[in-house]
Amino acid sequence: MTLAPTATAAAYDAALALLADRPLVVLTGAGLSTDSGIPDYRGPGSPARTPMTYQEFVSGPGPRQRYWARSHLGWGRMRHAEPNAGHLAVARLGAGLVITQNVDGLHERVGTRDLVALHGRIADVVCLACRATTPRAELHKRLGALNPGFAERHAAVASNPDGDVALEETDGFVVPDCACGGLLKPDVVFFGENVPPARVARCYEAVEALEATGGALLVAGSSLTVMSGLRFVKRAAKAGTPVVVVNRGATRGDDLATHTVHAGCSEFLTDLADRRAGAARA
Repeated sequence: MTLAPTATAAAYDAALALLADRPLVVLTGAGLSTDSGIPDYRGPGSPARTPMTYQEFVSGPGPRQRYWARSHLGWGRMRHAEPNAGHLAVARLGAGLVITQNVDGLHERVGTRDLVALHGRIADVVCLACRATTPRAELHKRLGALNPGFAERHAAVASNPDGDVALEETDGFVVPDCACGGLLKPDVVFFGENVPPARVARCYEAVEALEATGGALLVAGSSLTVMSGLRFVKRAAKAGTPVVVVNRGATRGDDLATHTVHAGCSEFLTDLADRRAGAARA
């Protein structure tokens, strides 16, 4: 058991005990993927970010050129990220539902069952006109061919959590459209867009079911700064369902939590998966 400086052994052990044999819904955020080399948004030491909004993306060719130039570089790196011990542990928990705010696809890579990718997957591309969905790998090859040498010239630029990079030199980057002439966009929810209602409804249903089963909501690696994740914590807390928040820093949901553990996700989740496996065998 490895604790962050602000995590006490008592809080850590109390959280493990609470979650050891209850039905679970798990909500994961960017902090879960930091051990895979993907930076998070708001963890300790993270720089301030102003991600592109949907309204900006569709406002004209300039913003789309800037977005795709950065995203082409970032996704070229993110696609090589490997799941870490935290992803493997979540897959072992036997949760009734895993809700992830991440778009990196790492939960899918380890075969996590009953998963809702709340904000979509960066590995898919959607046309805003005909709504056709295609693999990101195909577009990545097209962008590479249309912009030879671009990735090599900017290999040292720092990566961002959403699969893009901190790059200002995007003039001249060529962005293709869909075969139908429509605009291509990663199949993820941008700021300014709404999460598809069916996804939200499924998550609410799973969280609300915890009350009747004596279950708990576990938040791992999310600062809960945006309402897309915080709303599930609010719903659970309002129903009297226990909430455990595991994150390296403070979160917007700490006041609603039964236990908060300021520790790494991989360590805590591995300990929890082992504890639940032992309880199941007993």
